[in-house]
Amino acid sequence: MADFDLIRVEVAYALPHKQKIIALLVEPGTTALSAVQRSKIADHFPDLDISTAKMGIFGQSLGTKGMDSADKHVLHAGDRVEIYRPLASDPKDARRKRAEKADSAKPDAGHSETDTSATD
Repeated sequence: MADFDLIRVEVAYALPHKQKIIALLVEPGTTALSAVQRSKIADHFPDLDISTAKMGIFGQSLGTKGMDSADKHVLHAGDRVEIYRPLASDPKDARRKRAEKADSAKPDAGHSETDTSATD
């Protein structure tokens, strides 16, 4: 296949202290997973497990909202496959903990103490 028949795509992965974007020329019909495997990006990130990693195209998660999974999503010229890191904590749990902390720090509103003892 001649170079002019290939399409250019990118594969991206980032950690807080290191990021990598690898440009590739691939055949039309290449899937997102195949491009990630061909990029050998996992060689730069030893803890990255491509077989379990979530992926997306420009912020759209593959396998959700009507998008094919990474092993079926066919790339178009200019696509960037993003490999997502696992979340450090569940966002719902983090929000709940923040709300509980904020509630416990508030003074007990609506509960004022009054002296009901009778004086004669």
